[in-house]
Amino acid sequence: MRRVERRPLGALLSLLAVVFVAAGCGGGDDDKRTAGTTVELETLRPSELKVGSDIPYPPFEFGDAPDYKGFDVDVVNEVGKTLGLKARFVRTPIDTIFRRLVQGEFDMVGSASTITAEREKEVDFSDPYFPADQSLMVKKGSDIKTESDLDGKTVGAQLGTTGADYARKKTNARTVRTYKLIDEAFEALGGGEVDAVINDCPVSKYAEKAHPELQVVTALPTSERYGFAFPPDSDRLRAAFNEGLAEIESSGRLAEIQKKWLGTDPCKGLPGASR
Repeated sequence: MRRVERRPLGALLSLLAVVFVAAGCGGGDDDKRTAGTTVELETLRPSELKVGSDIPYPPFEFGDAPDYKGFDVDVVNEVGKTLGLKARFVRTPIDTIFRRLVQGEFDMVGSASTITAEREKEVDFSDPYFPADQSLMVKKGSDIKTESDLDGKTVGAQLGTTGADYARKKTNARTVRTYKLIDEAFEALGGGEVDAVINDCPVSKYAEKAHPELQVVTALPTSERYGFAFPPDSDRLRAAFNEGLAEIESSGRLAEIQKKWLGTDPCKGLPGASR
């Protein structure tokens, strides 16, 4: 992927956190890590992993500082344990989060972020950890059932997301209104300000609990994959994080976290679902 300019000097004067990486997650023989191997990881503060996150975006990240909770929070905390780092989440709007990552405000982004070619021009992603489609949510009783019913309608989405991109580029909606927070889009739908909302399917399905007047009527198959984002000068940290991610996957902990927050598959069985 194309590299962007390195962070400003002030951001590069980071402290070195000395951590231990567990065995069994390494690559080739020349880079094989075993228990007790010391690895130097550049983080903004020693023994801390500062994480930018678009909060609230339940069930992936929500709650009150400093005790945020959710799928991503649990995953980052679990990987952090394998690295000897304590995660600290910082609430950050999704439309500025990648730019602020590159500017040196965080060590990484954990925010249900879809890996896209456009984003990879700016940041580097971890290995994928969750698959998702987009979805179409409407008010119960609506005549809108499929994407083709959006012709001439007003669609809501969250600013800076792949859902907003989908609404603009792949529908014939008359107007696309974007909102800073996804819950603002759901509230606009409930209040009749928009006719539908396009958003990540698992998040919209989860939102049905808080908004019983709304329902997801179809999945929009996009086969997206979520990844954790890192600045382009953090190869060592990203590689170590990938090892920790592989470790919690192989141990079954990743599956346990998914079941805790999402059940088996919240979008399975919806029309249009890709899996």
